[in-house]
Amino acid sequence: MKRIFSGVQPTGNLHLGNYLGAIRNWVRLQDEFDDCLFCVVDLHAITVWQEPKDLVANIREVAAAMMAAGIDPARNVIFNQSQVSAHAELAWIFNCVARLGWLDRMTQFK
Repeated sequence: MKRIFSGVQPTGNLHLGNYLGAIRNWVRLQDEFDDCLFCVVDLHAITVWQEPKDLVANIREVAAAMMAAGIDPARNVIFNQSQVSAHAELAWIFNCVARLGWLDRMTQFK
């Protein structure tokens, strides 16, 4: 089974870079993959200050823009990252066990 997972941050209005770099490709890929999971990565967005009510509005706007661009919610999964508690739980575990010295020696991390 071919599966794709990708996401976009809701840090403001979607722009041409979001469309050309990601969403346009997702529309094409939904026909090539058996399983497509597209995420509004709202936890990533809060690494910088976000006005809470603006963030909520941006999350909805990004999800609506994905569907308006052609991502079919009947065939694909579109979800908010924060609605899956395992994301934050796994991040907590990694933060507790992944030492920066070890990570700095990994070419994948650099």
